[in-house]
Amino acid sequence: MDEIERKVVSEFCHLLEKSKQLFNGLRDLPQYGHKQWQAYFGRTFDIYTKLWKFQQQHRQILDSKFGLKRWQIGEIASKIGQLYYHYYLRTSETNYLNEAFSFYAAIRGRAYYSRTSKDDRSVQMSDLMVKKLRYYARFIVVCLLLKRMKLVRDLVRELSKQIDEYTATYEPEDQLEWSLVLAEIKSFIDADNTINVLDMDSNTIVLSHRLSGHNTPPVEKVPMMNLSLQEILIVGNCNDQVKFSELTIDMFRMLQTLEREPQEDPAQLYDASPAPTKLPFENGDAGGSAGVGVSGSGGSGSSGGGVSGTGASKGMKRDNPHKYLLYKPTFSQLMVFLASGFKELPANGAMLLYISADGTFPPAPKHSQDPGYDYGGVITNSKRDSDHGASKRNSSLKDMHCFYPGDLYAFTRKPLFLVVDSENSLVFANMPRYFGQPLVVLMSAQDSPPQFQEQHHRGNLFTLFLHSPLMGMCLVSSLCDVPMNLWEKCQALVDRFIAEASKLLTRSRNADPSFLQFFGDDFLRLLTLRFIFCSTVLRAHRAFKGRQFYPRCHPSLPEGEVLDNPGLYSVVLELAATLDVSHLFFDTHDLQ
Repeated sequence: MDEIERKVVSEFCHLLEKSKQLFNGLRDLPQYGHKQWQAYFGRTFDIYTKLWKFQQQHRQILDSKFGLKRWQIGEIASKIGQLYYHYYLRTSETNYLNEAFSFYAAIRGRAYYSRTSKDDRSVQMSDLMVKKLRYYARFIVVCLLLKRMKLVRDLVRELSKQIDEYTATYEPEDQLEWSLVLAEIKSFIDADNTINVLDMDSNTIVLSHRLSGHNTPPVEKVPMMNLSLQEILIVGNCNDQVKFSELTIDMFRMLQTLEREPQEDPAQLYDASPAPTKLPFENGDAGGSAGVGVSGSGGSGSSGGGVSGTGASKGMKRDNPHKYLLYKPTFSQLMVFLASGFKELPANGAMLLYISADGTFPPAPKHSQDPGYDYGGVITNSKRDSDHGASKRNSSLKDMHCFYPGDLYAFTRKPLFLVVDSENSLVFANMPRYFGQPLVVLMSAQDSPPQFQEQHHRGNLFTLFLHSPLMGMCLVSSLCDVPMNLWEKCQALVDRFIAEASKLLTRSRNADPSFLQFFGDDFLRLLTLRFIFCSTVLRAHRAFKGRQFYPRCHPSLPEGEVLDNPGLYSVVLELAATLDVSHLFFDTHDLQ
C-alpha cells in the first residue's frame, strides 16, 4: 500500500472500532429519563454517519487493500437500523421506525448477507450466520410494528429456511433457541390475526389501529379539559400470553393504540434504497446533528450508497407521548420507571400506567386494616425464586413481588390515568385521592364466560376492545372473517357510538370532573370512550350475564346518563343486526 492507501485503511479501522465501542456502550445507558442518554446517542449517530460516508467515498481502496466484504457493509447498515429502532423506543416517535425499516430493507434488497453460506465451516461463518438470523428477527419486529404483514410473512419464511440451513451446517448449541424464536413469531402473528378483514378475493386486508384523523373521537371542548398525556408506562406480565421480542400481544396492541399514524412518503415504501433520513437531533443538540442515509441505485455491482445528513426542524412538536415498554419488570424496575415518568411530567401533563398482568390473591382478611395492601394486586417478576420463600412461609407477610394499589398512592400527587387488565383488577377500584389531583382507573372484568377463556393466551378481551372496539365486538360474536364492505358499515356505527358517547359524557352533570380534565387529550378520550363501548357491548351480550363479566371504572361513570343510555344501547343492537348476530344480545324488551 502507498501512503494514501495506508491512511484510508487506518482511518476506516479507527472509525470501525470507535463505532463498535459506542454501539456496545448503548446497553449501559439508563433506560429511563429523557436527557441522560441523548448526548451519547448523538455521538453514536455521528460516528456512524462518518463511517458510512467514508466507506462510500473510499470503496475501491477498501475493497482491494482492506478486503472489505459485503456482509461488513451490511453489518454497519444493520447497526444503523438498530440505532433508529432504539431511538424510536426511547422517544416513541414512529417516524424513526420508518428509518429503521429503510436500512433493514436495503440490507435485504442488496443481499448484503448473501455470502453467508454453508461453503465455509469456519467459526467466523457460524458467527456470521447468527448475525444474519438476528437481523431477520429485528427486521420482523420493525415490520410488525409498521403493520407490513405481507413482508412479515415473507421474512418468516426466509428466517425458517435460514435456521434450517444454520442448524444443518453447524449443528449449533443454540438451535433449540432459534426454533423457539420461530415458534414465538408464528404464534404472535396468529394471535394478531384473531379477526380477519377480507377483500373481494378473500385476501386479508391489513388495518392500522394507530390514531389518525379518521378515528380521533370528536369532543366539545370546555375550559377544564386542560391536561395532556405526556408519559406512558406499558407493562406486560401475563405468564401464558403469546409474546415476541419482549412484547406481549397486549403490549403490542396498546403501544399502537397510543401512537399516531406515522407520516410516510409513499414513493419510498417499497424502495430498497432508503432516502436521506430524518435526523434524531436538531443542529447543536446533544453533541451535534447526526443522520445516516443510504442512497443510490443499489444495483448488483454496488455495495452501498451515499450518506446524507440534514438538520432537523427546530422546535418540532412531538407527535406521541413518551412511553416505556416494560416486559415482566421486577417491582423495583417498575417503581424506578414510574418515578422517572413522574419526575418528567411537565405542568398540565398526565401520566398513563397500563398494566396487563396476572393477579395475586392473598387470603382475604376478616377485617381490612389497609385496603391498599390487604387484597393483593398484580404480579411483578422475580429474578430469584428464593425471593418468594419468606412470603410463602409466613402467610401474614405481604408478597414482596406483588404490585399493590397502595404502591401507587405516592404517584397520585400528579394527574394519573390507570388501566388495569387483570383478573384482580378490581383491587384498584378504591384508589384514594389524597392530593386532590385528577385520577381515573379503568379496570377489566374479573372473569369471562367459559367459551372465551381459551382466548386469554392470544390477548385479553378488554385490551382488544381498547385497541379496536369493532374487533372486540366481532370476537364476542364469534366472528373470525369479516368482508371489508361489512367492516366499513360496522365501523361507521362504532364511530357514531363514540361520537354520541363523547357528547353524553361532556354534557353530563353527574360525571366526575376527573374524566373531563383528561377528556381534552385525544388518547385519553379515546380510551375512555372505547371503555364505554366495551361496557355497553358486554352488558348487552347474553353470555356476559353478571357483574363479574363487566369492566369497571373509578370514579364510576353515571349509569343512566352514559353506561345504560338507551341511545348507545340501540347503536350496539343496530351493530349486532348488521353483523347478523342479534340473537347473541338482549333486545330492549328483554331488559329488566
